[in-house]
Amino acid sequence: MEKPSLEINLPDTHEEGKLYVVDSLNNLNKLNVCPEASQHVLDEEENTGGTGENTGGSNIRNQCLFFVTFILTLIVSLALVSFVIFLIIQTRNKMDQISSRLMSEKKNIEELKKMNNMILKHLNQSGIKE
Repeated sequence: MEKPSLEINLPDTHEEGKLYVVDSLNNLNKLNVCPEASQHVLDEEENTGGTGENTGGSNIRNQCLFFVTFILTLIVSLALVSFVIFLIIQTRNKMDQISSRLMSEKKNIEELKKMNNMILKHLNQSGIKE
């Protein structure tokens, strides 16, 4: 019994022809050995030539995703900083209002004290002489 040989003797074939025949045999061997679930991986490997050339597109996609995420982060940060500045300004305005109210109330209290002293003096002058 003779074993079938994987070698094919082609007498007048150039290098490209030999490579094509070997590549075809490798593909045939992969189809016979690999299950259908891994065929997708083989197709990707054939498309990239097995050297990972497809990672260039993935790298660009990752850079774009990073750039978009960075821009969104900057926009959200700007919105938060604007909101904090708005709250600081509002708080300052409220503090100014409260301060002016306290000053006016202080003046009112001093006037009431003066009036109270005047009333007490008037009562002391008129009421004690009985």
